[in-house]
Amino acid sequence: MELKQYQIVLVNLDPTIGSEMKKKRPCLIVSPDEMNKYLLSIVIAPMTSHSKSYPTRVEVRHNKTKGWIVLDQIRTVDRARIVKVLDVLLEKEISKLKMVFKETYVD
Repeated sequence: MELKQYQIVLVNLDPTIGSEMKKKRPCLIVSPDEMNKYLLSIVIAPMTSHSKSYPTRVEVRHNKTKGWIVLDQIRTVDRARIVKVLDVLLEKEISKLKMVFKETYVD
């Protein structure tokens, strides 16, 4: 399965520990295409449909539902955890994601 940055994929996150996000859920691929092409692991940010407005969360629409990309729960997973590709972010959502990511992890 070809995986690309900014695709929304269904990922089995279990087993988890403590406050990590659990179960099968949509996640956004944040690792760049070059990594996704050659490595067996993928960097993802889980998504949730229930969230408060935190500075590390990006609101998006997926499957006609409002949701949030949870940048404070980024993790690396093996490709075997990815069940299927669901969707891809819109350009305006990618721009917002990049801004929040930079504010959170770079500046």
